[in-house]
Amino acid sequence: MLRLSDLALPLHHPPEAVLPAIAARLGVSEGEVLRHRLARRGNDARKRGAIKLVYSFDVELADETAVLARLGDDPHVRLTPDTAYRPPVQAPTDWSGSRPVVIGAGPCGLLAALVLAQMGLRPVIIERGKAVRERTKDTWGLWRRGVLETESNAQFGEGGAGTFSDGKLYSRIKDPRHLGRKVLTEFVKAGAPEEILTEAHPHIGTFRLVTMVMSMRETIEGLGGEYRFGTRVEQFERTDGKISALHLSTGERLAASHVVLAVGHSARDTFEALYEAGVHIEAKPFAIGVRIEHPQGWIDRARYGDEAGNPLLGPASYALAHKASNGRSVYSFCMCPGGRVVAATSEEGRVVTNGMSQHSRAEFNANSGLVVDISPERDFPGHPLAGVVLQRELEALAYVAGGSNYHAPGQAVGDFVQGRASGAFGSIEPSYKPGVKPTALSECLPAFVTDAIREALPVFGRQMKGYDHPDVVMTGVETRTSSPVRIARGADCQSLNTPGLYPAGEGAGYAGGILSAAVDGIKVAEALALDLVAG
Repeated sequence: MLRLSDLALPLHHPPEAVLPAIAARLGVSEGEVLRHRLARRGNDARKRGAIKLVYSFDVELADETAVLARLGDDPHVRLTPDTAYRPPVQAPTDWSGSRPVVIGAGPCGLLAALVLAQMGLRPVIIERGKAVRERTKDTWGLWRRGVLETESNAQFGEGGAGTFSDGKLYSRIKDPRHLGRKVLTEFVKAGAPEEILTEAHPHIGTFRLVTMVMSMRETIEGLGGEYRFGTRVEQFERTDGKISALHLSTGERLAASHVVLAVGHSARDTFEALYEAGVHIEAKPFAIGVRIEHPQGWIDRARYGDEAGNPLLGPASYALAHKASNGRSVYSFCMCPGGRVVAATSEEGRVVTNGMSQHSRAEFNANSGLVVDISPERDFPGHPLAGVVLQRELEALAYVAGGSNYHAPGQAVGDFVQGRASGAFGSIEPSYKPGVKPTALSECLPAFVTDAIREALPVFGRQMKGYDHPDVVMTGVETRTSSPVRIARGADCQSLNTPGLYPAGEGAGYAGGILSAAVDGIKVAEALALDLVAG
């Protein structure tokens, strides 16, 4: 079959318009199109008065060879790619070698464990938090009652930080082997909606992620995998420079020669244990800022005009960026249409914000991170864990500014731009629970961050009507945009100085979202399996 991409049709086109458009685009008669199936659907809303749906189709023709020869220079016509996943190695059915260990049951660890199990290697999965159902109850305990469980929250537990997010499943990573398709296919098998296979910007939402994660755990266990919840790795043992054992919070010493390190971006005590063990670790750039909330209807109208609310388009999202005069980049991050701002701390006495949406994206407000870039060279030089120290400092300031009860500090945009503290909120109600205290966000953010955001807001307001409306709410602080460290690895996916340790995913600095983390988990699992079975 041929893959025809970038086929644009008017938003309100009838279904019968598809076949003639395919035929015309390929320069064939409709009768020569034997079959076509949808591969991807997105939209082009750059012109609000002429929004288009943009398709990719897999097309079977009477004479594909002739069409390819005629359109060989067209980048939007090519052979349909083979996206079937083929593991690089398979363990013998009587495999008696050492079992690989996966630390962390987020998207990266989940896919690493699944692929290892499918290759017959019966992985052991170590997860410091609880199984996802129990974890959900604990997380809602913070949101509803202000009670934090430090080992079971929006950061720690089965499913990882992505469980309490928008569940976005798209990425800009290069993926020549179509490993992203493998991830999406496994998610659909586990109960995700099939539309994620064809939507240009698929997402799942928290409630569906919960049941999906449970289903994938059952698959891994059915293939011989073993989960150990409520178990934290406290020490990494190296022998002759190689990983040799893990010392667990249960008191057990677990011998381990092949370990996938998929701990996520908030496992600060694990970063400290790695540093103490002598594993190569270095500081890396990340971003800090706030969560900003607008009524979703405002975003829909700004992006879609008269088509706001059209079910074919769904709730609108946005991406904005500005280079401030102080040299800082200000940009939107992890935009959640029709969602809420959530409490995402994992440590006592600190406040952290994040965004979350359900699959329906039907809540009143849209929210996004509004963040500013920072770097080790400029902002936290010296120690590899200096970024962690900075995060903790800002989160502790936010805790105090919010009232020292896990309420978050918030400020209306009008007050923020004028440099005065907020005493109350206007027409837009913040969604963060357990609550938001009106104050000045300058109490918990560096001056260069507030200066850059203050400059960017009117710029964004000119790009999107209403973005800098005085009643728009900002809630602080957003500090967990990505890992503050990189646990560097070589071409074989092993730690630069600790063979047998495979740093992976967001926590190691090699991914930025559910899909990219899951793809990285597959890559690392393959490298581990090749070394363990064929090495």
